[in-house]
Amino acid sequence: METRKVQRLGPSTLAMTLPAEWVKAHGVEKGDEVTLRTGGKGPLTVLPESAKEEDTAATIWADHLNDEGLERAIVAQYVLGRRVITVGRKEGTLRSAQINAVYEAETQLMGLGVIEETPEQIAIRCSVDPEDFTLDNLLERLESTCSTMRTEAIEALAAGDADLAHRAINRERQANKIFVLLLRLIFTSVRNPSLAEEIGLESTFPLIGYRSVAKNLELTADNAEDIATIVLDDAEEPPAMDAETIGAIEEFSAAVDELTATAVRSVVERDYDLTIECRSLYQRIIDREDEILTDLPPMENRPLLQVREVLVSLAHTAQYAMRNVEIASNLALSVPSAYVTLD
Repeated sequence: METRKVQRLGPSTLAMTLPAEWVKAHGVEKGDEVTLRTGGKGPLTVLPESAKEEDTAATIWADHLNDEGLERAIVAQYVLGRRVITVGRKEGTLRSAQINAVYEAETQLMGLGVIEETPEQIAIRCSVDPEDFTLDNLLERLESTCSTMRTEAIEALAAGDADLAHRAINRERQANKIFVLLLRLIFTSVRNPSLAEEIGLESTFPLIGYRSVAKNLELTADNAEDIATIVLDDAEEPPAMDAETIGAIEEFSAAVDELTATAVRSVVERDYDLTIECRSLYQRIIDREDEILTDLPPMENRPLLQVREVLVSLAHTAQYAMRNVEIASNLALSVPSAYVTLD
């Protein structure tokens, strides 16, 4: 770290020189514009124009990658914020399986499309503009998608409807698209802090927490998929659950939905009162789970096991929501409020 002396230029202007090594490294010249970003507790960040443009393209050489590895490499470059991703071979032409892997990755990622294709290489471009989204909006969309998955899975269980179970499982692809887009915006903002404001944040401080919230929500999609899979595993002979048990599961699922939605609201709104509400909701959910298991009517082992599996999946979802509540508490208490005064 080095210090710089602030000088006065004229009656009301203060100035400071830029380090020569920094100027040379970033190619800054007289007349160029730089971006200034202020932090919440005093830091001032100076960004050269080149910071907005660097590392926007990447080439993946597929010669020594299997198909699965190639898909992972494309997803990684997408998450890192590349605008154009080219897949090619240093020797020979792309194999059919490699071409299929590129197109499969394209369907998994939001805003990605092929812009050029030759026998030797394929170029794909991401049309997503960070200004089109905010992290808060994407978190809410992800939570809503996962909630819809749970609803469809529970309805499929109640009706023994394999088609509805398939619909819930297929919706997981949309949830994953939103999750990976969240990762792209988070990683891009870490590398270029000037983008944080464009995606709805005043600073980069919350980004680590948002990464964890997004992952927790993505895991709840897996829980919903587990419930839908229970239905498909017994599609030939749906579980014989009585109406009262189904009603109790639906009520339990609705309580979990309320908790996950409120947890995300507490993150987005930085509302500590909502985190208190979530803790109360969670305790009622835990108590209700015990009551349902205690009050179950006599039934065969197979449906009994399925009821337990469904309740376990929903309880895991509630636990992931409480992880998000912890993050919300930290974010809410990091700023002045009725609970905290920063000296």
